[in-house]
Amino acid sequence: EALKVNGVLTSLNLSDNALCGVKFGRGSYDASGIQALAEALKVNGVLKTLTLHSNNIGDEGAKAIGGALAVNGVLTKLVLVDSNIGDDGAAALASALRVNEVLTKLDLSVNYISDEGAMALASALRPSTGC
Repeated sequence: EALKVNGVLTSLNLSDNALCGVKFGRGSYDASGIQALAEALKVNGVLKTLTLHSNNIGDEGAKAIGGALAVNGVLTKLVLVDSNIGDDGAAALASALRVNEVLTKLDLSVNYISDEGAMALASALRPSTGC
C-alpha cells in the first residue's frame, strides 16, 4: 500500500526475498505478494527502477508485472533475473512492451525462456511500420 502513495522513492530492490512464498526451494507458491506489488506499480508515479532478482515470481508473477507495465508510465528499468519465468510470462511481458513507452532496460537473464518466448519479446520490440 505504501508504494501506491509513494512520492519520493525512485529505486526499489527486493532481490532474493520470498515475494511468492518460495525461498531456497522451500514454501509453497502464492502470487499474492507479487500481485500486490504489481497493483501498486499501476498507480505509482515516481519509481524508475525495480529489481526483483531471485524471487521465483514465475509466469503468474510475470503476467501481473506485465499488466502493471502496460499502464505504468515511469518505470525505466526492470530486473527479473533468476525469477523462474517461462514462455507464458515472457509473452505477457511482450504484450506490455508493445504499449509501454518508457521502459528502456529489462533483464530477464537466468530464466526458462525458450525460442518461443524470445520471439514474442523480439516481436514486441520490433518498430511498428504504421501499416
